[in-house]
Amino acid sequence: MENYEPKIAFVADWLVTYAGAEKVMTEMLKVFPKSDLFSVIDFLNDDARQHFLGKHAKTSFIQKLPKAETKYRNYLPLMPLAIEQLDVSAYDVVLSSSHAVAKGVLTGPDQLHISYVHSPIRYAWDLQHQYLRELGLDKGIKAVIVRWLLHKIRMWDYRTANGVDHFVANSQFISRRIKKVYGRNADVIYPPVETDRFTIEESKEEFYFTASRMVPYKKIDLIVEAFSQMPNKKLVVIGNGPDMEKIKSKAKSNVEILGYQSNEVMQDCMRRAKAFVFAAEEDFGITPVEAQACGTPVIAFGKGGALETVNSDLLNKPSGLFFGHQDVQSIVNAVHQFESHVDLYLPENCRANAIKFSDARFREEFNQYVAQKWETRGF
Repeated sequence: MENYEPKIAFVADWLVTYAGAEKVMTEMLKVFPKSDLFSVIDFLNDDARQHFLGKHAKTSFIQKLPKAETKYRNYLPLMPLAIEQLDVSAYDVVLSSSHAVAKGVLTGPDQLHISYVHSPIRYAWDLQHQYLRELGLDKGIKAVIVRWLLHKIRMWDYRTANGVDHFVANSQFISRRIKKVYGRNADVIYPPVETDRFTIEESKEEFYFTASRMVPYKKIDLIVEAFSQMPNKKLVVIGNGPDMEKIKSKAKSNVEILGYQSNEVMQDCMRRAKAFVFAAEEDFGITPVEAQACGTPVIAFGKGGALETVNSDLLNKPSGLFFGHQDVQSIVNAVHQFESHVDLYLPENCRANAIKFSDARFREEFNQYVAQKWETRGF
């Protein structure tokens, strides 16, 4: 970045765990290790903080509110105010990593603000009705209050899009959502996937595999129900969550539900599986890429980020296939279709497709993007 090294601030929504958005932030920090970190709250444990180069975030007033560590989502109505109180005025470049409020940090006309958006606030925009139904907040006086609060958040979210100079989306799918919600174009830089952590396995065994948090939108219940209708095909399921009992009740003897398992066990299953089954509509979806990094083909719902991470072209080194509806019969049909072409899904092709999303590729693309926007900033 020229001879002058700009002062850089990173802004996150909240730092309480080490999941997808935090892994993206880790790779960003590796590119710009001298930068400072800001967040609404920061309750990272020591293990997670190592990924953030030992940095502690400068936080907002929500950090000191009661039960903020575990009940921080209850403070969502205060988060627009909180993010605006973070003072980043001393920095040349502000890089926000946002799936909620981080992109709303206040910046001036001589600051470059690039926002990497995992999604506009899902529960405030097009997925509002789905979230309210799942939380039982679609009826009654509580529903009226929540809808009013989400209306206010939408107004704030739309207005603060003007404070972003350049939007970066984690997929074409999210780029379209940004255009719909904010009326702004977004460049795409796919998230980093630790493909080097996974090794290819050429010899596949006779079982299918899925892994996820047991929450409604992941649709693990549909996968389990589909395989329960195919008693001659084995399914292994890893994960835990509020839907566990519901999912267990649908499982027949050919479905093995292992609950929470270590990364080592999960990787072992992923490497040996005949195929990985994925029924969620995700913004990007890291697990299908990890499966392909193991040389394991993916059977996925054909919507959202999976359309960009799985190659279904049977004539051009396919790494998986799609089913068209989130229902049991579609999954059953897709499994049968997969087995009729199983010899076409070569492990080396799956692995090659996954490498396109590596963390090294992300760091290079992100570094080049920020440098180019800094050099052509026009002020």
